[in-house]
Amino acid sequence: MIDYELFSKIRHLKEHEGLTAPQIASELAIDVRTVRKWLAAKFRPKKITPRPSKLDPFKSDIVRMLEIHPYTATQIFQRICEEGFDGGYSIVKRYVRKVRPPKSPAFLKLSFAPGECAQVDWGSYGAVDVGSTRRRLSFFVMVLCYSRMMYVEFTVSQTMEHFLGCHQNAFDFFGSVPKKIMVDNLKSAVLRRIVGRTPVLNPKYLDFANHYGFTIEPCNVGKGNEKGRVENGVGYVKKNFLAGLHIPDFSAIGPAARNWLDAIANVRIHGETRQKPLDLFEKERPFLNPLPANPFDVATVSQVRASSQFRITIDTNRYSVPAEYAGTRLTLKAYPDRLCVYSKDKLIARHVRSYDRYQDFEDPDHPKELLNQRKKARDQKIFMRFLALSPKAEQYYRRLEQRRMNPHHHVRKIVALSEIYDPDAVARAMEDAFTFEAFSSEYITNLLEQRSRCLPEPGALHLTRREDLLQIKVDQPDLTIYERKHHE
Repeated sequence: MIDYELFSKIRHLKEHEGLTAPQIASELAIDVRTVRKWLAAKFRPKKITPRPSKLDPFKSDIVRMLEIHPYTATQIFQRICEEGFDGGYSIVKRYVRKVRPPKSPAFLKLSFAPGECAQVDWGSYGAVDVGSTRRRLSFFVMVLCYSRMMYVEFTVSQTMEHFLGCHQNAFDFFGSVPKKIMVDNLKSAVLRRIVGRTPVLNPKYLDFANHYGFTIEPCNVGKGNEKGRVENGVGYVKKNFLAGLHIPDFSAIGPAARNWLDAIANVRIHGETRQKPLDLFEKERPFLNPLPANPFDVATVSQVRASSQFRITIDTNRYSVPAEYAGTRLTLKAYPDRLCVYSKDKLIARHVRSYDRYQDFEDPDHPKELLNQRKKARDQKIFMRFLALSPKAEQYYRRLEQRRMNPHHHVRKIVALSEIYDPDAVARAMEDAFTFEAFSSEYITNLLEQRSRCLPEPGALHLTRREDLLQIKVDQPDLTIYERKHHE
């Protein structure tokens, strides 16, 4: 036997969706024979004759007691037991709840003047791919209470710099600042609450509020209804924007959210005001405060120490600093989109902030000083080997400095030659250079090559056969040419 709700679903899928019996069975996860049976039959609910209950004689007394005083189910149970009831407590509790259903608390409807207030809150929605990892997806919502104009920004963190950065971006989006912001009791806004005293606000958030000229109004503990506009906004983002949305990567959601704000959220007919938020915002805009001349520095400041590999680690990622600051204590300013590293008051490194994990980011300029130091040490070692080749090596180097643009280049080559040829031969070639005034690694190379290819002197030619003798015939010279020149 199936209930009427399941029967209605079967008939709806057949008559309105046009599905076959196997398709309906697959859709509703029931046997196809059951589907065929109820497609061919009418639903006749089984009549159930209620059984008498031990509580029946006491029901009128219970109703009368509840009309006199709001007794609890336990009190009712105790009283009817004194009257002879021998049943259990659960049946009494169910009947009391039936005749006196739980009352829903009543809330006053809050009204706000134009520009008076905005409400902010965080929402979360599963996880999202960020590079090679996945992170929890969060989103910040700010709603102007009068117009219901909404701003939403997606992040993968809810830290202080993101909280303030989202405020800042929302103000830029609206082009103005509300006079008051209602916020939940999160640590970014309220450090602690003491009964009977004013909430202790986060000093960073308080400085931010003073800079932009708004006051902070935390909601009372357990009174989320006081910021119902933004809570409705969070739910609206989940149901209208995020539900069914395919997010290939975190970088894709920001532009999609901005398009959704402009094309749907802020131009829809709002269910409460029956007007478009964008239209009401035009009326509210003159009552909002202007933006300050300069933005607030939202960075979170902390002290870090660079490793021996001249790296600092933030959220499992490593970022380089100049090599000369390896092992030193530095100041980090973390923004939502960038990281700035200072040595005292000097900015020494700046990186785009990554929300991937276990990545290494190196600025190509940062290891240059270390490489230069290593090159200098290597050059010094080569130069000492060069000086050891000959007593005249230092004098030879001075002549190289006078005649060559890059004497170290020639020194390196001459030292390399000493590894190929005998060092004494290289020393002799350097000494010969002073005789011929030839100072270069190329001259030393040529001289060593020539001396390494020396051939033995040829011996006398011995001819053993007569036919091997050279038969040379020389014609008699013609001297008449000289006689003609003489007579001329």
